[in-house]
Amino acid sequence: MHKYFITIIIILNIIGFILVLLDKYKAKNRLWRIPERSFFLLSILGGSIGVYAGLLTFKHKTRRWYFMTIIPLIIVAQSIFIYFLTKK
Repeated sequence: MHKYFITIIIILNIIGFILVLLDKYKAKNRLWRIPERSFFLLSILGGSIGVYAGLLTFKHKTRRWYFMTIIPLIIVAQSIFIYFLTKK
């Protein structure tokens, strides 16, 4: 179970990172965009570090205060949750 959990989290973070890259590409080329709620949903499901890394790496949506505050808050909340979950 523990092994699968880590694998799923890694995959979600990779997807989050790629999703930000894809949305940045679509924004530059004036194509249909990925809804913002998709980034938040993916972050809540476990891809928060990948989404945040993508935002900073590609300088995408960094002017939107809610991305720069809510995503890090999700990371902190998930870190606290994992800490208490693994604490013996």
